[in-house]
Amino acid sequence: MNTRGRADQGLHLIPFRGLRYVPERVGSLAAVTSPPYDVVVRPDGLLHLESADPHNIVRLILPQADTASARHEQAAATLNQWLAEGILAPDPEPALYVYEQRNGEILQRGIIGALALSGPADGIVLPHEDVMADVVEDRADLMRTTAAHLEPLLLTYRSDGNATGATAVIERTIHRPPLLATTTEDGFSHRLWAVTDPAERSAIEADLARHQALIADGHHRWATYLRLQQEHTAPGPWDFGLVLLVDTARYPLRVRSIHRLLHGLPVADALAALTGRFRIRDVEGPLPRAMDALAGAAAEGNAFLLAGDGGFHLVDRPDRALLTRTVPTDRPTAWRTLDATVLHSALLDHVWQIPDDPAHIAYIHDTAAAVEQAERHNSTAVLMHPVREEVVRDLARQGVTMPRKSTSFGPKPATGLVLRSLTLG
Repeated sequence: MNTRGRADQGLHLIPFRGLRYVPERVGSLAAVTSPPYDVVVRPDGLLHLESADPHNIVRLILPQADTASARHEQAAATLNQWLAEGILAPDPEPALYVYEQRNGEILQRGIIGALALSGPADGIVLPHEDVMADVVEDRADLMRTTAAHLEPLLLTYRSDGNATGATAVIERTIHRPPLLATTTEDGFSHRLWAVTDPAERSAIEADLARHQALIADGHHRWATYLRLQQEHTAPGPWDFGLVLLVDTARYPLRVRSIHRLLHGLPVADALAALTGRFRIRDVEGPLPRAMDALAGAAAEGNAFLLAGDGGFHLVDRPDRALLTRTVPTDRPTAWRTLDATVLHSALLDHVWQIPDDPAHIAYIHDTAAAVEQAERHNSTAVLMHPVREEVVRDLARQGVTMPRKSTSFGPKPATGLVLRSLTLG
């Protein structure tokens, strides 16, 4: 077991001096925030965020330059410049942070802190998806060059549901004046509080030490944390990673799908290759109605919705012989019957023969954006139905990872509200 920076068998969360925007130095806190780096829909979303404010956090998490090294060096220079100019400033003392997101009936609260790193074999932090090596390499170079954690991962744990420990601290804290409060253009309000009282911090830390966590969002960044820890042999700040921990017994997350955009594959060609291997039916729009049809079919088995030619095509009831030939048999039944497993093993690898790399496949969280991009570029959007959270957690506890980008948990923390410098601790 990796014991650097930890003294127990559960979650070990410590305070840190958060880097935060100085409100008087930016147009608004909402204008400098961003979704997580992999949710930003390029190029439209990137340009929108860049134009929202010259200090938008997207200039750090998705810097623009001709080469990867130039991008990351630019991000580091920008971060240093903003610190020197007082755009960003560290909080005066280490803290854990209570973070709240609200939009109508959606309410999520959790604790942001620096979490001791541990590998999958330790059974403390459970991944549920595979990662792509090129993405880990890119994020590692960005973190290495900036010496900062620019956005928190979203991790979940499950308490007994009682208002004790960390939950009790959260519910006391929210009645105090927050460090910041803002509402982003997606309609979510965000509030952040610092927890600096030693007794309250101890209560949080002791409670979390009894739990394990599931990575809900941020598999590539967690893999990056572990990789960079291996590069730093001496104990120190690289032994911890910036996370948001949410108790889903108190604040259940929504689980959504991540859709696939298949570059250069017209819908007509995609459907032709599936003829005789799946049942294919045209369904009526608009998009929400078509997604309802997908949900109905997914309740009975593997199903996908193809779009990109102005219509919607429901693909379900795969040929059993095809699945027998293409889906690996060395995993549990729950894994073999996942839509993402069937999509990657049977359709992408066998029927369409499309390599799983950025030149051929884009992963898009927003359903409408996936359809719009497919129609714009004469490509195919494969729209997915979400996996239930209990399936994700059960597979993770068995040590079985799902195909990458199988799920999208939310709401995701806004990027830009609090950062962690690796030089400040």
